[in-house]
Amino acid sequence: MYQAAEERYQKMDYVYCGKSGLKLPEVSLGFWHNFGDTGVYENMKQICFTAFDNGITHFDLANNYGPEPGSAEKNFGRILKEEMGQHRDEMVISTKAGYLMWDGPYGDWGSRKYLLASLDQSLQRMGLDYVDIFYHHRMDPNTPLEETMGALATAVQSGKALYVGLSNYDGPTMEKAAAILKDLHCPFIINQNRYSIFDRTIEKNGLKEKAAELKKGIIAYSPLAQGLLTNRYLNGIPEDSRIMTDGRFLKKDALTEEKLMKIRALNEVAAGRGQTLAEMALSWILRDGIVTSVLVGASRPQQLLDNIKAIENTEFSEEELKKIDELSL
Repeated sequence: MYQAAEERYQKMDYVYCGKSGLKLPEVSLGFWHNFGDTGVYENMKQICFTAFDNGITHFDLANNYGPEPGSAEKNFGRILKEEMGQHRDEMVISTKAGYLMWDGPYGDWGSRKYLLASLDQSLQRMGLDYVDIFYHHRMDPNTPLEETMGALATAVQSGKALYVGLSNYDGPTMEKAAAILKDLHCPFIINQNRYSIFDRTIEKNGLKEKAAELKKGIIAYSPLAQGLLTNRYLNGIPEDSRIMTDGRFLKKDALTEEKLMKIRALNEVAAGRGQTLAEMALSWILRDGIVTSVLVGASRPQQLLDNIKAIENTEFSEEELKKIDELSL
């Protein structure tokens, strides 16, 4: 049985998630990659152990994470049951529903039927009575927003979720959703969105500004741009890289010669700060206090240890910020 490091809470900083009583670690562990049935179970365990031993208390999943869909939740549930269950109340566990999960008209998007059925399935796969945060995973152009938000409220009222969140929403839609959830007395506290030096979508669509205005938290996924903001591609594309072995999320044409030049120049900025490129990329997201936590993945424990170093220096000079913008916008 796993024995947690006694000094784990001295290794991480914790931040209130918006105007709520829930604190999140500045670095959280995501299960989007490396926890499906194609992964090695022993490696999954060691990643989870390393995370918790270093103060990462937030574990982020979704119904469709795999491959196969659902397998990340199953594997995490097994880790909880066999090794880490005694620490459940020290963890924030989140899951989501909103993308295609099962065949037929009821296994996708944002209907009440889909969201509540999916949450029940997620709880069963993980062996839990409740999750700490339940997200709607993406905006639904067809289902009334009132229905989707009502389903999230029901998840809380039923005791199957403590808080709710929205993922991949833009600023205007999030503001409308927040008003509905407020009327329903539902604790909406967090937005999960893609955000990195190379992806400023939440700055352009108003999400970041509106979240700060409404005092809602933000957790940023893909903070390293699927590995582009690391030292992985400084000398081109390695044969064992995600581009070569799994082209679902990072395409080979994403690494143009122009992008490679920018990555190398950003690496020089990072070196000037005494950081690796990955450390700087994570620090940059946390720089202004609006983003509550960065959501990192890992294929091995050492990657987590490297990423945690980012919280040691989140202050940037105006010159550094200007240079980063010149190389990424």
